[in-house]
Amino acid sequence: MIRYLRLYGYFVTQRFKILMEYRLNFFIGVISTMFQQGVSLAAIWVVMSQIPGLNGWNMYEVWLIYGMVVLGQSIAHMFADNLWTIGWVYIRPGTFDRFMVRPINPLFHLLADRFCHDGIGHFIFGAVLVGFSLHTLGISLTLLQVLYLVSAVLTAGVIFISLNLLTASTAFFIVESIPITQIVFNVNEFARYPLTIYHPIIQFLLTWIIPFGFASYYPASYLLGRDVGLLAWIGPLVAVILLFISYRVWLFGLRHYTSTGT
Repeated sequence: MIRYLRLYGYFVTQRFKILMEYRLNFFIGVISTMFQQGVSLAAIWVVMSQIPGLNGWNMYEVWLIYGMVVLGQSIAHMFADNLWTIGWVYIRPGTFDRFMVRPINPLFHLLADRFCHDGIGHFIFGAVLVGFSLHTLGISLTLLQVLYLVSAVLTAGVIFISLNLLTASTAFFIVESIPITQIVFNVNEFARYPLTIYHPIIQFLLTWIIPFGFASYYPASYLLGRDVGLLAWIGPLVAVILLFISYRVWLFGLRHYTSTGT
């Protein structure tokens, strides 16, 4: 474990050295992602300004849910963005072979090969939005709630990474996995709003099939004092189970990987 932490630190250090060669591009990347999220937030504001509430949820409560989603996205974006491009960047041209011949875990090497700085903008935006929403709602977090919030954000990140890993693993069989990853990833759009506004089938989907609800709605409900029962606490367990399944699928695909020979 210590060896891999040191290796990852080395990879990230080298990545930032490259990014700092083009400092303007670095800051543009960070700011552009914040602007992108700002546009989406403005869309929610337009909708919520026309109605007094959304099935009992006001605008700032919805913003809290949205901020939780963005924080989860930011973790996946920073540390696992390479999963999106595994097919056309690595498998199709045959450069994935280098991960197979080096004495480290291929998945670790793939993830460490690229730290995506754009995710920093997502994280800053999400953190500010969550903090602003809690402050506006007059909610002062206890130490337990702060620890819960940190755990919820990490849980959200693991859920996003696990779903991306699960869908990206199809690249070993179809090469172009981006459409599948994109379809599943876009489901998080539903998780930006309270699950109670949806049909029970969609609520079930976002809880037990593509569990983005544990990345946003359930932890936000707990912080707001809304009773969602055990669902407020089992997010980490759901994330671990999903990560285990995703990694097993990855290993299955890895065993069936065939080099292009280029």
